[in-house]
Amino acid sequence: MTRRSGKNKDTQAKVQELVMVVMTDDLEQAKDRQALLKNNDIPAVIKEQDESTGFAVMVPEEFLDEAHVVIESQEAYDDFYDFAMENEDEDNFGADVFEDEL
Repeated sequence: MTRRSGKNKDTQAKVQELVMVVMTDDLEQAKDRQALLKNNDIPAVIKEQDESTGFAVMVPEEFLDEAHVVIESQEAYDDFYDFAMENEDEDNFGADVFEDEL
């Protein structure tokens, strides 16, 4: 009688405990989200779905709430930064037209 190691059971249990935190259209965006989570000490993996669905960023279930907070905070920061840059561009639009030449 051959005995199987418990390693496979542990691996399968860990894979089954992963849940999707975010779905992205492209691999680069999924890698960015994965890096963001890992930088915040949240283990994350990318699981490729079919071509029409994209890429799922997966985390252990016990990290799901924290992962949502980290991603939402980063998206809010990105939105704010984009808004600030748009306003800066609008404020400076045509400013050099009215400058006097020296």
